[in-house]
Amino acid sequence: MRVPARFVPLTAVTTATSALLTGCFSATGPEDAGSEGKRIRIAMMLPPRSGLSPLSDDAFKLSRWSTAETLVKLNAEGDAQPALATDWKRSGKKWTFTIRQGVTFHDGTKLTGAAVVNSLTEAATASPKPRILDGVDLTAKADGDTVTVTTAVEDPLVPQRLSSPQLSILAAKAYKGKTVNPLGAGTGPFELTEVNGTASAALDRYDDYWGDKAKAPGIDVKFVPDGTARAASLRTGEADIVEAVPVSQAAVLDQDLITEVPMPRTNTLYLNTEKGVFKDASLRAAAREAVDAESIVKGVYEGRADVAKGLLGPALPWAADLRSTVERAKAGAPSGKSITIGTFTDRAELPEVAATLQQQLQKAGFKVKLDVREYANIESDALAGEFDAFILSRATVLDSGDPAAYLYSDFASDGSFNISQLADKTVDAALDRASDTAAGDARRKAVIEAEAAVLGTDAAVPMLHERVIQGDAAGVVDAAHDPRERELVTADTYVK
Repeated sequence: MRVPARFVPLTAVTTATSALLTGCFSATGPEDAGSEGKRIRIAMMLPPRSGLSPLSDDAFKLSRWSTAETLVKLNAEGDAQPALATDWKRSGKKWTFTIRQGVTFHDGTKLTGAAVVNSLTEAATASPKPRILDGVDLTAKADGDTVTVTTAVEDPLVPQRLSSPQLSILAAKAYKGKTVNPLGAGTGPFELTEVNGTASAALDRYDDYWGDKAKAPGIDVKFVPDGTARAASLRTGEADIVEAVPVSQAAVLDQDLITEVPMPRTNTLYLNTEKGVFKDASLRAAAREAVDAESIVKGVYEGRADVAKGLLGPALPWAADLRSTVERAKAGAPSGKSITIGTFTDRAELPEVAATLQQQLQKAGFKVKLDVREYANIESDALAGEFDAFILSRATVLDSGDPAAYLYSDFASDGSFNISQLADKTVDAALDRASDTAAGDARRKAVIEAEAAVLGTDAAVPMLHERVIQGDAAGVVDAAHDPRERELVTADTYVK
């Protein structure tokens, strides 16, 4: 019987494969006598796509290596906390941030209000904009050690937006070329010193860091897209921390070395409420009752996922405590009605999920056809409502760490990703309230009320919440296990 892997809630192969990794973690410099241990060797899943520009998704790598920092960071609840800004206040469309004193960039220049404005302006005027600023008109102005950020319309989430790694603050030299170059330009406890294309990167401890000095002397990163090879690097001792161990490989690793981290990602069955069989609320209810999510978790995900109780899962620990009973329609009789379920092959588990759902819905009395393609070839049909149902693995918090944007996008009448074709005045009103409420407990309560409104329509049947599996060698101390994938190595992380 398999020993279960460690599970950390937010609160709290072959010789040939091994040979692929041999020698790829050689240190780029001597270990410091004053360090707590060795350089940290990381095997990461995705290579840089945009030369490690913080204006792209590569920003999350810079954040996970603790080299680039933002004005604000988020706590476990998603509330804004001081980082490069020590405090802030709001006045309508304007937010004024006080910039932390005594911070130097890795190139020796000082963090100032002007430097902050430079980074934010570069992001706000980039083409394309960073995803966190999609649809946001933002300007920044410095006045000594304060920076005022102004938006075109009132935005209660400005601090949360500024926590996104895509709005990292870098030294002026980073913006001198055609693309943003973070090499030696951050403020974090580790300085990015070397980048070898899509193969590897290296960082050294920055001894003049404004906060607690890093315990490790440095970090050596290898990009290993092949999941089997990444898992092998942990087993053979060639990596200290391994990102995204595949489920298929997790079972053959020492279970004491892997940690399952709940992700803010929900595998959901979207039902077409506008036309076809599922225009009938009673048949949507029948489909909901037919879904056996527990068997999908056990069979497809080998138990390494969480059965969904709602659209928001354990990566948002406050959701479960706020949730209450949802009023739903009574189930009708499918009576052999035919439905088509669409999904895509890009996420390996989804076709198998679809096949399992096909059996469950057929047992309930539906006739079920599957349409499985690559995502690029099926997205437009899904958004156009060409399917009776669609299976999607969906991120439920976007870059601001807040789920209101996801709920609005997927379930508002004018939502840009409304696969269910839902148009419900009660849902729209609840989504508007959640979007307009200031961050904090009141907003979280409004978000759960919006979730309840959506679930009450049976436009979406949440099935499971995914986890990511991280490998940490036995000598690793205090590696981060972050559902938002913003932290991995911190100043406290080291290898014995």
